[in-house]
Amino acid sequence: MKRWRIPLASCLLLLGVAAPTTAAHAAAPAAVSDPASLVNPLLGTSNGGNTFPGADTPFSMVSWSPDTSSRPPGGNYAYSDNVVTGFSLNHISGPGCGAMGDIPVLPTTGGVDGNATVGFSHSNESASAGAYSVNLNNGVNTELTTTARSGMARFTFPATTQANLLFKLNADKATNLHFNRVSSTEVSGSVDAGLFCASAPSYTAYFDMVFDQPMTGNGTFNGGDSVTFNTTSNRTVQAKVGLSYVSIAGATANRAAENPNWDFNGTRTAAHNAWNGVLGKIAISGGTSDQQKVFYTSLYHSLLHPNLLSDSDGRYWGFDHQVHTVSGSQKAQYGTYSGWDIYRTQAQLEALVAPQQASDSAQSLVNDYAQAGFFPKWSLNSAETQVMNGDPGPAIVADYYAFGARNFDTAAAKADMVKEGTTSNPIRMGLDLQTKYGYLPSDGSYPRDFYGSVATLLEYSAQDFATSAFAGALGDTTTASQFANRAQDWKNVFNTGSGFMQPKQLNGSWKSGFNASSSDQFVEGTSWQYTGAVPHNIRGLADAMGGNAKYISYLDSVLSDFHGSGGSHADLGNEPSIELPWEYDYVGQPWKTQKIVRQVQDQLWPNSPANWGVGNDDLGTMSAWYVWSAMGFYPETPGTSDLALGSPLFTNVDVTLGNGSHLVVNAPQAADNAPYVQSATLNGANWNNAYLPANFATGGGTLNLTLGTTANTNWATGASSAPPSYNGNGGAKPPGPPATRTGPITSDNAGKCLDDNAASTADGSHIQSWSCNNSAAQQVTVGSDGTLQILGKCVDVSFSGTANNTLVQLWGCDGAGSQKWTYNSATKALVNPQSGRCLDIPNSSTTDGTQLQIFDCNNTNAQRWNLPS
Repeated sequence: MKRWRIPLASCLLLLGVAAPTTAAHAAAPAAVSDPASLVNPLLGTSNGGNTFPGADTPFSMVSWSPDTSSRPPGGNYAYSDNVVTGFSLNHISGPGCGAMGDIPVLPTTGGVDGNATVGFSHSNESASAGAYSVNLNNGVNTELTTTARSGMARFTFPATTQANLLFKLNADKATNLHFNRVSSTEVSGSVDAGLFCASAPSYTAYFDMVFDQPMTGNGTFNGGDSVTFNTTSNRTVQAKVGLSYVSIAGATANRAAENPNWDFNGTRTAAHNAWNGVLGKIAISGGTSDQQKVFYTSLYHSLLHPNLLSDSDGRYWGFDHQVHTVSGSQKAQYGTYSGWDIYRTQAQLEALVAPQQASDSAQSLVNDYAQAGFFPKWSLNSAETQVMNGDPGPAIVADYYAFGARNFDTAAAKADMVKEGTTSNPIRMGLDLQTKYGYLPSDGSYPRDFYGSVATLLEYSAQDFATSAFAGALGDTTTASQFANRAQDWKNVFNTGSGFMQPKQLNGSWKSGFNASSSDQFVEGTSWQYTGAVPHNIRGLADAMGGNAKYISYLDSVLSDFHGSGGSHADLGNEPSIELPWEYDYVGQPWKTQKIVRQVQDQLWPNSPANWGVGNDDLGTMSAWYVWSAMGFYPETPGTSDLALGSPLFTNVDVTLGNGSHLVVNAPQAADNAPYVQSATLNGANWNNAYLPANFATGGGTLNLTLGTTANTNWATGASSAPPSYNGNGGAKPPGPPATRTGPITSDNAGKCLDDNAASTADGSHIQSWSCNNSAAQQVTVGSDGTLQILGKCVDVSFSGTANNTLVQLWGCDGAGSQKWTYNSATKALVNPQSGRCLDIPNSSTTDGTQLQIFDCNNTNAQRWNLPS
């Protein structure tokens, strides 16, 4: 029986006894108040990270940034270089192939030399969120800042009659170069560009630039044009540029709409504030100065892409090579999706902190499908490049939805997912073979339109599950079952004899000469690294391998080194391995997740541009991994909001969700040498699970962790403490029920929803009927333990009552019988086994706010409930 809790001190005072005293605690560290000031865009610009250090705003079209002599992929800047070739208008953050870096402008003095480059020193360089500056060796101080679709520069030249700006239009093999002097203070032009990973030119970039003083001359050189100024009396030349992928008129309008004045400092401040607006969605306290800087820089890098395609008037160039205009609730069209990468981490994080942009990103992908007949796999602006493998588009959309970004055409998205997964298209390569064999053969004379047969099948399996989860969330159980079943095709390439994923031939035999350390039939990895790549069904994979002990042995071996050595170890700097450390949670050893994740953070993520330890950032994918891990959890399963638990780097993490709720993690003992969870509570109730409930990421709640320097090998180790795994039954049978389901519970009584009054997490909050509104208060997790959870607390019969008319409330989960419910699918009743009575709407009321009760089961509509799929 529940009793109202009275604090010990109050009890003692009531008895006339003095309350015990305790030592004063040190004041909790304050939350970071200006996260943008901690961003260091130079991190990731070395050792193949391929990020860029220049000026930008979140998800922006313009990123005005320096390009250096070695011009590495995407970012076009290497920290090891000391020569600038130009400052170009757009960039990709962290890809493996070169692209963008269009329309670089280089300030020089003296005679015009189209091949000119200029030296610089890092000691004369400054990079921050929304701004970049460098004092070049030729004496020109260059300062850059941006708005979403425009850039602003302040070039301070020496006093000279030959102050030049070189427009190197043919950079990155751009073609069809156009440059026009509109007036003495304005130039415009365009280039055809793209050429990502040897793909064809895929877009036209248009620009229009104005100056605050007149040119004294202009000229041409091979591959570009120049303009010249006389700076003997006014050494500073300011420039404003608009970019568009539609037209020069669009570029002009973008500049005029977003930056009408000549206020460089004000524009720079606005860019800084724009970053604070989104970075501040995750407030952190504690940790070291270096950890805070790496955290906010990683969050910054996670929110650079996808980038704006639509102009300020809503027009954009579509996949069908036509101009379209955004409509309805969509505010902007976005492009450039590195799908193979971002469906694992970045899409979920985007939805968590920027739900409007993520909803627009989802609608952008739906628009792409309408124009092209497929979801992009790896798109550059408005064109598919066919880089990498798999079919990640549906998973990205499902990720957005699962983490709360739902303001898009979900019906069209589901229809597109089903069509993409069942009919021939340019993305779902080998679909006919998978349909016929249940796997992708590694041999045969058929057209080889896919590569990495095993890796691709594993990608398809995870991505099919994401489609299943999305369909289930929308109530389409037929589609959910269909794709959940096919998501188990990974079993067809798992060799129970060897314990590895292996290539299989047309005749069903394993390919000879298998070497688990080889990349044959894998993509950017080996079988060692890919064998654990079943993020939706780790339980099933562990069982197939022979049980927890066998799977733990595999994880121990592959994670004994995480730098990719010899192909037999994980590479935590690249995508195929990044889920592996979290999989100990699924097999009863969560303390190893906590240990290894901390080791990865310490070794691969230094606050040092020169010593960066992670590979390609891949449009924020790797950075998002760091953000998730530093908060203390990870979105292991695509298409769901399931979070596998690790431990936070910080004493407090407070995420402001799109619905205004807060996701809070308190860990007062957090320290670099204290990654081990000793105990936990969730919304005040004991929590002994190595995961967080599905509604935590969308509805919020408070997780309190006690951390320590030694492993607690008893916490969250039981089978019921593992994160959910999802298995299908094969054939035409429906899949087995997931360990948890989350969504609205609707009533047959006027279609009302089960609701937590005011989304309160206070014990005793009324559980009521209310008009359905998809709010966090109506997101109910149906647990495999018989509980119904909202915002991390349980639907509870007050005072463990068993009598008719006993009211129902929200209370901290404690395993009591008053919090158990069984579902009778025939009568649709939710029965409390302790009392034998049914969850009931009193007097079949249709009034919002009617508190629910238990009552004798009578099969009326007031007791008929529909569970989430």
